[in-house]
Amino acid sequence: MTTSSSSAAERNLIKKFWKQFLVVFMIFLICFSLFYLNQKEKNAYINKTLELKGSVKEGDALFKMNCVGCHGITARGLVGPDLHSINQRLNDRKIIKQVIEGLTPPMPSFEIDPQNMSSLLTYLHTLK
Repeated sequence: MTTSSSSAAERNLIKKFWKQFLVVFMIFLICFSLFYLNQKEKNAYINKTLELKGSVKEGDALFKMNCVGCHGITARGLVGPDLHSINQRLNDRKIIKQVIEGLTPPMPSFEIDPQNMSSLLTYLHTLK
């Protein structure tokens, strides 16, 4: 008994489908793993930042170097929003995420070490 060419073509099509599915699945799995690891790293960064005691003076200096262009010298807002009472609108974790990820355009993301982020956060808490 010989195999018809249509069933051979069907088997080849099924093999091709499963190979493509496997490649797409592996790409998805790699991307998901990278995303998960990145989130874990960010959570570790946030936790480390929240453990530290920041300095208002250093936070003020950081703010003046990096933030006044958009938030103004008095943090009342220009391109960026008014930051007074920001801790009433956002919790500390969300503030940190906003700074390091720049979640709302046109805000850029900032690479800032946990101690400096803690100082910036401490400074933001003084804005009433």
